[in-house]
Amino acid sequence: MGRGKIEIKRIENANSRQVTFSKRRAGLLKKAQELAILCDAEVAVIIFSNTGKLFEFSSSGMNRTLSRYNKCLNFTETAVTEYKAEKQDTKELDGLKDEIAKLQTKQLRLLGKDLNGLSVKELQLLEQEINEGLSLVKEKKVEELRGFFPSTDCSIPTYLEYYPLGKRNPLMNHSASPDIASDSAIEKGDSDTTLQLG
Repeated sequence: MGRGKIEIKRIENANSRQVTFSKRRAGLLKKAQELAILCDAEVAVIIFSNTGKLFEFSSSGMNRTLSRYNKCLNFTETAVTEYKAEKQDTKELDGLKDEIAKLQTKQLRLLGKDLNGLSVKELQLLEQEINEGLSLVKEKKVEELRGFFPSTDCSIPTYLEYYPLGKRNPLMNHSASPDIASDSAIEKGDSDTTLQLG
């Protein structure tokens, strides 16, 4: 059987009023303590009875809570602004932490580590990024190496331009046997002054 609603008005009977005060004061202080513990809130309760007795509860020291309360009264707008700025800083910090974690994962993957869970498409994109990066590194290396040589107005031919594959390469004659070379020299009437090894 539920309790009926109690009309909220001053209790006329002094004894009943005192009993109700004691019970409700204890309940209020208990609830304040639970609120402070459960929600990590700074709670302070001050109660004066009708006889002038003081009852209080503070989760982190009454003086500290009261000074904080006075500051908030004096600088309510500043406190709200500071709180919003602090919240914004916390959001930015969380975002930066997430970004750092993503960059660290990407760095590991570029080094060929932590590749578990990647699809074939993601692996192809990673391979493409690595190839592009490698070509940029090679270009930069060539630029740095060119800095060691004096610049010329005329273009220097590449090896293949200088020695095309279609023509007989004079450097390829080194593969001919020494006997053939010496025989052709004797036929021409030249004396052979080369040192033959092996």
